[in-house]
Formats: sequence, structure tokens, C-alpha cells
Amino acid sequence: MVFWVFGYGSLVWNPGFDYDEKVVGCIKDYRRVFDLACIDHRGTPEHPARTCTLEEKEGAICWGAAYCIRGGPERERKAMEYLERRECEYDSKTLVDFYKDEDSLQPTLTGVIVFTSTPDKVSNKYYLGPAPLEEMARQIATANGPCGNNRDYLFLLEKAMFDIGHDDDYVIELANEVRKELGIVGKGVLKEKKLVGPPHISVPHKSNIPALQLHPLPEAIAMDS
Repeated sequence: MVFWVFGYGSLVWNPGFDYDEKVVGCIKDYRRVFDLACIDHRGTPEHPARTCTLEEKEGAICWGAAYCIRGGPERERKAMEYLERRECEYDSKTLVDFYKDEDSLQPTLTGVIVFTSTPDKVSNKYYLGPAPLEEMARQIATANGPCGNNRDYLFLLEKAMFDIGHDDDYVIELANEVRKELGIVGKGVLKEKKLVGPPHISVPHKSNIPALQLHPLPEAIAMDS
């Protein structure tokens, strides 16, 4: 048995598991959005991070990387157990077609696993839904968790997409809005600016981002999500 998994978030730059092959490519009719809460990696239940998930949209293209795991049932089981722990805030696995060339009508691979989330706040407690760009940027600029801060997740994704030759305009737009919130101008010059956030960050006024009524997931592991 062999399985392939498609990464479109931190898996692009930090897969974290042994794999046999990595292929850069895309899936169709999905786009990357920052509508999923992360409460145990780069955020907390009181101040959740925003990490990316997929939204179905006809004609959209989402670039990333597909990883192949082969070598027998035990190796594949360990890889999947790792991925399920890491992607614990995603409530679904979807099988998709994978393309090395977005113009191709024939997929390079079929039946590729991708972790997705149900876009419903009632059935999926981790789904935040869309928000104004400025509000999302403020949340991302200030959220922190055991694995680091939310903004680095976004900046690393921005760089990873550049490195594979497929910039994501939405990621760039959101990253630039976060830089505005942080007061970053030019080449990484940081101006003083007070932000809404966790206790160790200066807070000039009350945040309008509601806390999620959630408990941290058991056995959180220190890795990107």
C-alpha cells in the first residue's frame, strides 16, 4: 500500500515525518483560507490563532506539495498517526486529484489525502469563518502558542510558496496587512505599536475577537499546524 498526502499549510515547509517522495503541484476547485482556529500550536483557547484550511471554489487553484509514504503497513500507519495528531483541528480527510501542471486535464495522482475542515460553526467548533482582513491581521499579529506565534506561521507560508515558485496573492495580502499591524516598514524595520493580544503583549484596548470556549487538546505536540 502507498498513500499520498497533500500539504498546503505548514506541511509545505515542515512535513515533520519520513516520506519517500515530494512533488510540488496543485489541487483544483479549492482555495486556501485562514478560517480555522488553532488553540494548541500557535494559539490558545483564549486567543486562538488563525491557520489555513481549504474552501471549495470552482475554478480555484491551490498550490502546495504532495508527499508519498510507502514501505509497508507499519511505516504508513506511523505516518498517518503523526499526521492525525498534528492536524487534530481538521475534522475531515478528503480525497482529491493532484496536478503537477495546472493546465493539465489529466491528474498526475488521484486519491491524494488532504486534511480539511467543515465550514460550519455549529458542527465544527474550530471553524472561525471569514472576517474582515484587518480583524484577521490583528488576530494573527497577536496570537501565540506552544509552537510559536501565529504571524511566523503566515510569514513562513508566504516564503514557502515563493520558494516553490507559486506565490499566493491572498497569503501575500494578509501577510502585508499583518506587517502593517506590527508596524513593519521597509526591510523589517519595526516601529513601536501596541497590539491587542495575550498578557505579555501591550494591550491598549479590549479585543473584539471572542475567545473560543474550548479546552486544549490532549497530548499537544510541539510542531507547526
